[in-house]
Amino acid sequence: MSEGQSNWKQNFFEKAESIVLTDPLAFTLGATEKEGQIVFKYADAVKLAGHSCAAVSGAYKITAKALKALYGKDTPVRGNIKVTIKGGATDLAYGPMSQVISFITGAAPVTGFRGLGGQFNRQNLLIFDEKNFEYNTFIFQRLDNGKKVKVVYDTSSLPQDPAMGELMGEVLSGTASKEEHEEFIKMWQGNVKRILLEDDKYPGLFKVEVT
Repeated sequence: MSEGQSNWKQNFFEKAESIVLTDPLAFTLGATEKEGQIVFKYADAVKLAGHSCAAVSGAYKITAKALKALYGKDTPVRGNIKVTIKGGATDLAYGPMSQVISFITGAAPVTGFRGLGGQFNRQNLLIFDEKNFEYNTFIFQRLDNGKKVKVVYDTSSLPQDPAMGELMGEVLSGTASKEEHEEFIKMWQGNVKRILLEDDKYPGLFKVEVT
């Protein structure tokens, strides 16, 4: 590991596709050039969440797929996106997933940046639709033209190893051997790798619909 670099255990983190956006606010306040790119990698989402799991990787991939559907070959514009999550903030893994989505898109809840001179507002662009719950459903909308895309994320299509639950219990209780811990990690991060790099092998894992 180079000095000053994060010491990741999983080498596939770097293989996940990057998400590239521009950010007019960043340019206006001097952080980037006018057409300067802001590049997000999966490891950035791991830093935010503090771990790598099916929720964090799912949120990263959901965002990547939604932005591709919304913008095509054009570069997505950070801060130009509204996100509606179909359920409450404490439903499923919506809390940590929403943080990843907010981090990348700039869409923020009530705690978000309120803008400058009537521009660049990020506040209330990430909304939890508590009254209309839909399982792992996320709606992304461009603010400039109103185009919407719905992404549904369903991990039931992924391989399930019944041994993982038992191993997790042993790992969390501190009773797992080094070999058992490594086996658990292999199973856990194996699913993350499938989500990030092999989703085309699992029909139904992500459903993307432009509305």
